[in-house]
Amino acid sequence: MTTPPLRNGRRERFAQLVAEGRTVAEAYTEAGFRENRQNAHRLANDPDVRARITGLQRGGAMRAEITLADVTENLKRIAEAAEEEGGAPGLSVARAAWMDVAKLNGLVVDKSESVSVTHTITDKPMSEEEWAAEYGPEGAGAG
Repeated sequence: MTTPPLRNGRRERFAQLVAEGRTVAEAYTEAGFRENRQNAHRLANDPDVRARITGLQRGGAMRAEITLADVTENLKRIAEAAEEEGGAPGLSVARAAWMDVAKLNGLVVDKSESVSVTHTITDKPMSEEEWAAEYGPEGAGAG
């Protein structure tokens, strides 16, 4: 059930901030009120404000739930259609769609990181000691 916005702009902003997860005191000052914890808690307990906060929180939860379910279903539909099409292009699309479903639902975590590797190029060959320090003693003396 959607609750209508509050008529007072600062009260509406306060409700939105609390619904987003701010503390009552933070929301109170961010909404433009002078800092006063007692008044902040009084406003948070106002029946109209409380109803608006609850409505915003429920609406946000429903949108997140529907979005995840809808995207998952669409990706599954794409994957299944691509599998039926077959061939390399179809199977490639199917694989990508199934991986997206898995990632979206937390089954696969992408842990790629940028790694910077620096190589020094020189015309002087490495000594056996330098080679052993860089690559381990197994390769030293093999040349």
